Amino acid sequence: MQKESLIVLLIHPEISRTKYNFVGVIENECLELEYISTILKEKGYTVYLYDGQVEQQSVATAINKYKPNIVYVCGRTRQENFMLEYCKQAKEYSVNTITIIGGLHAQLCYERMYKPYVDYILTTFDIYKILDIIDYAYNSKKIELQQIEGICYKENNVWKKNISRAFDINKLPLPDRSYFYEHPQNYRYLELEHSAWVRTAYSCPYRCSFCHRNKMNSSTYVCREIKDVVYEIEHIQSNHIYIVDDDFLFNIDRLKQFVKLIKEKNIKKKYICYGRADFIVENEAFMKELKDIGLYYVLVGLEAIHDGQLKKYNKKSSVYNNSKSIEICNHLGINIMGMFIVDLTYSAVDFRNLYKWIKQHQLKHVAISIFTPEMCTETYDRYKDRLITDNPSHWDYLHLVASPSKLSVKKYYFCYYKLLIKLFIKAKKEGVYDFINYGDYIKSFVGNIFKAKRDNDDE
Repeated sequence: MQKESLIVLLIHPEISRTKYNFVGVIENECLELEYISTILKEKGYTVYLYDGQVEQQSVATAINKYKPNIVYVCGRTRQENFMLEYCKQAKEYSVNTITIIGGLHAQLCYERMYKPYVDYILTTFDIYKILDIIDYAYNSKKIELQQIEGICYKENNVWKKNISRAFDINKLPLPDRSYFYEHPQNYRYLELEHSAWVRTAYSCPYRCSFCHRNKMNSSTYVCREIKDVVYEIEHIQSNHIYIVDDDFLFNIDRLKQFVKLIKEKNIKKKYICYGRADFIVENEAFMKELKDIGLYYVLVGLEAIHDGQLKKYNKKSSVYNNSKSIEICNHLGINIMGMFIVDLTYSAVDFRNLYKWIKQHQLKHVAISIFTPEMCTETYDRYKDRLITDNPSHWDYLHLVASPSKLSVKKYYFCYYKLLIKLFIKAKKEGVYDFINYGDYIKSFVGNIFKAKRDNDDE
């Protein structure tokens, strides 16, 4: 088969088939697919992107329309059902279609993808392995599957896994953002419309016990050269940049170089990034410099309002840092998004106290996640006897997947939705997220309190 006739369909799954997908509020650019698109097009292949957040046609329709030789799907745990469904549809279209699954979920939970309609699984960030698979399958190159690191494959209908190694993010090309530019009304982070994703590092340098992101990239934290990052930002046709590193505010010398280059090139954009409370407290003057170059949102994992809980999570920070970081950001005019975990040990009093703490510390932007033991981790193993669901769609941090210790499941959800309603009412009064239809969300939360089955239980 000639290169110009080889067609590849790259798919980013829909988040959910219910109203709880937050499409129109937070929509993530398909950065991984854009990297892959670049390397495929450089080889002369025809590439199509499909993003379930924005597409109106179904995946099955897209497959029949584009007639791909290869279908690649990536996603997170909550999208597992969709990823497998798409691969099955691709095989139903043609048994000769090669199906590949990659992304964050596949790196750790590859065995969950061992299905007859899946051909290859990528367990690495090294997207160039896709080219090796194509060479093996189509280009008659002398390459053996056993030699391709970072993949799972079938041999005589038995799955095999090759070794995975850390990937150097500096080897990535600039992403092909043509699909992003074709959808100027999508890809927003709250009020920041058409926000472009930029990644400057893989994995996380910290070891919080509840999080599995530090296990990615073979548990190796790797950074891009800042000059390359700034070059990419300078040439993106968007004024809103979402730096999606698990923690961008890490290496102060690297960050100072970032600020210096942004100023030298006179780049005027707004930035969203993740950071830690202790960094903000220890670097208040530098946070002012970040504000001056356009830092608009900093997403901070505050997690808890008690030091004992933070210690349990191996957060290596303190409640003092949490409260002080809010004070600093409020003073500087940086929007701090405080992210909390409602633990399985929560009582009704704990839910009420969390709301009081948020209100007392004048925290306007809040995200509340239910404690979720991540699949294929030690935490999951500790909670496996308490699991109340095996539906991967529920691994969205909005569902209980394990039984609480102090409340019934029904009572826990009652307290959780009550907290969300109070936070939504508080935000509405403060004029936060004016573009959101608060009424729809509050009505659905109220409905879920009194229903035996919640609206977002099904996918």
